[in-house]
Amino acid sequence: MEIILIIAAVVIVIGLLIAFEYRIRQPDTLVLYESKGRIEFRKGLLYPRHFSLQFKRTTSPIQLDIDVTAAGNLGVQVKLVGSVAPSLDHIQALIRVGGWSSDALAHAADEAQVLLEGMVKEYTEQSEIHLLSSASILKYLNERAYLLQERLGVELITFVVQALEPTDPEVADALRQREKARLLEETEQLNQNARLLAAKAKNQTDQEIAKLEHSLELKKIELDKELQEKEVLLAHQRLEDELARKRMHLAYEKEEVDILKGSPELLMLTPQAARLAEASQNLKSARTVISLTPQDLAQGSDLLSLFQKILNKAIESKNKA
Repeated sequence: MEIILIIAAVVIVIGLLIAFEYRIRQPDTLVLYESKGRIEFRKGLLYPRHFSLQFKRTTSPIQLDIDVTAAGNLGVQVKLVGSVAPSLDHIQALIRVGGWSSDALAHAADEAQVLLEGMVKEYTEQSEIHLLSSASILKYLNERAYLLQERLGVELITFVVQALEPTDPEVADALRQREKARLLEETEQLNQNARLLAAKAKNQTDQEIAKLEHSLELKKIELDKELQEKEVLLAHQRLEDELARKRMHLAYEKEEVDILKGSPELLMLTPQAARLAEASQNLKSARTVISLTPQDLAQGSDLLSLFQKILNKAIESKNKA
């Protein structure tokens, strides 16, 4: 019975020691321990608090108000704000600078401000005051941010330049006037470039329009030429048709005359003979007078002479009878 009580007491004591020594690791907490002279991370859920270092995985703010000098010993005031966070790849440097303490990040942030201040002074002393700008300073610091990781074990999360002004009011006014003149010059240059581009665009448009109008005129000339050629061909065809019709008419009249020459008795069937017969029936004792106009004589002189010959032959045969 006593052995059971002793075992129970030992178990209770061990449980109390475990409960007193071990803690549950929070998700946003870094837990470090030393092993063989190197700092390592504990990845388990439980960790012994007296043999580990824990601190929050948060950022630490930094703020710098620096009075520096540019080339020519001109004073410049620079205001910087930002934040740093632990660099997990360089945690050894963080512990070396900040110590084995939960405030290691805050101590490293103070050292980071000192290092950044030195970088800013180094940059401004090598630059002309009119060339200094927030963008150029940020670019220079971002290019050397690896020094913060290697030396201090922290990395820049955010970093901005709040102010960058010369300490001498006259220099500041001169820079403002210089910037104003530069902006006006750039604006005028942009306006002139815009006018030049507009003129070029208008010239190009006019050339395109002229080309289109020229091609349109050429097209009209070609169409008019084609139309005239078609009209000439049509007139020629009409003339040929008219000539062919007249040739057919002349050929018909020639055939008619040839038929009458071969058979004179057919003259009695012509309209002139019909009018003569009608007149002889109505006026038996009168002479029949046939009047022919000069136009009729001109158009049918051959027919008239033939008709006269037939009449003469008919009268002679009658007299003989």
